[in-house]
Amino acid sequence: QLPSKCHKLEDVMIVIQSQRNSYHARRSGQRKVEILQQAARLGQGVPVIVLLHELSQYEGDWSILPALPRLFVKYGHSASWLFFIEEETKVTLSALLEVLNRYPAQEWFLGKRLHDNEASIIHHYAFSEDPSSFSYPDTTAGWALSAPLLKRLTERIRSENLKSDFTIDLKHEIALFIWEEGHGPKLTAVPEFCTQPRDGCATAFTTYLPDCGHPVSKNDVFVAVKTCQKFHSDRVPVVKATWEKESGFLEYYSDVTDASIPTVSLGVSNTERGHCGKTFAILRRFLGKAVPKADWLLIVDDDTLISLPRLRQLLRCYDPKEAVSLGERYGYGLTQKGYSYTTGGGGMVLSRTAVSRLLSSSCGCYSDDAPDDMVLGRCFTTLGVPITHSPLFHQARPDDYSEEMISTQHAISFHKHWNVDPVAVYRYWLQDTRPRDEL
Repeated sequence: QLPSKCHKLEDVMIVIQSQRNSYHARRSGQRKVEILQQAARLGQGVPVIVLLHELSQYEGDWSILPALPRLFVKYGHSASWLFFIEEETKVTLSALLEVLNRYPAQEWFLGKRLHDNEASIIHHYAFSEDPSSFSYPDTTAGWALSAPLLKRLTERIRSENLKSDFTIDLKHEIALFIWEEGHGPKLTAVPEFCTQPRDGCATAFTTYLPDCGHPVSKNDVFVAVKTCQKFHSDRVPVVKATWEKESGFLEYYSDVTDASIPTVSLGVSNTERGHCGKTFAILRRFLGKAVPKADWLLIVDDDTLISLPRLRQLLRCYDPKEAVSLGERYGYGLTQKGYSYTTGGGGMVLSRTAVSRLLSSSCGCYSDDAPDDMVLGRCFTTLGVPITHSPLFHQARPDDYSEEMISTQHAISFHKHWNVDPVAVYRYWLQDTRPRDEL
């Protein structure tokens, strides 16, 4: 089958998966300008470029499904292709047109193929019989939907009562929704959609850990480690053996005072789940006189593994005078006007300004054992503070992610000691002092 027509750039809508935080809004704006300048030099028309965070007032547009009907209404009549990229994805427009012209006018879902090597908790153990059988796109390389597919997905989103659910790993969930138990197309692998630059690539990815200005020192980040008595003897020693020494100010918050660690008891009894009461007590302490004043607060679990030097490098991009909530972003009920939140296990980073705004509002825990990360997300959404996402934070273990994807990242965190040697995980994935190939 030959392509129905030779596409020009005006047939392509490029959606930059941008974020509201001022640093990200600026980066995506720069990417848009670069693409428009390239289009002017190429002289084959001008693509429509949409910054996703500007599409509507709804913060949940990042989860794509709520955004598709809006994109269809605004631009669907003129675009033959929707092409999604991240802020740091570079595009070669001439090569992109060549790729898209290979595909006739029917339903297509194009991307660089990722797959699971083993059944993963973040994908709800989907395809556990054969995890590598299902492909999902590496969003850093860009991914595309043809106009006929966009039209059908829009109709489906409008007519189906989409269940209120969690958004955990967007790229996998989008691929599952499109595949629709075999009723829709599977991902078609496109070799020209690349992460590493090489000849013939239409895209390449730069980095999630850019080199921004403003140095951030150890003392600019106050670290709060949530623990409880039953983990003092097994989890806390791992923190001490790995990343504690990279911190400036750090306190362990427990249900009991233990001078050997030492821990601080906040007067909140331990809860089996949730920890909202404990987390809000940490927020109040952070703003009080009992601890040194710092621009940033990092809240982690006692089984979080984290690279503080990489975190400080990332924080150079952000302004602590802004209300910033940063980490791995999850969503709840986003197809039903829900909210986003920074998932706790991977580490929650808050600017002092964000903590002040939160504590001066009336938003708080409905019970001490409410899920702290979700309550914080709901509160920040109510207050208009964007939940800023970095895929360098991880709520699960390295084995729960596509190896191809995380091996090209400079990960900031992983979470859980289950069935792994946490010290070995830290040394291999997070410690920068020795070359990878030695391990």
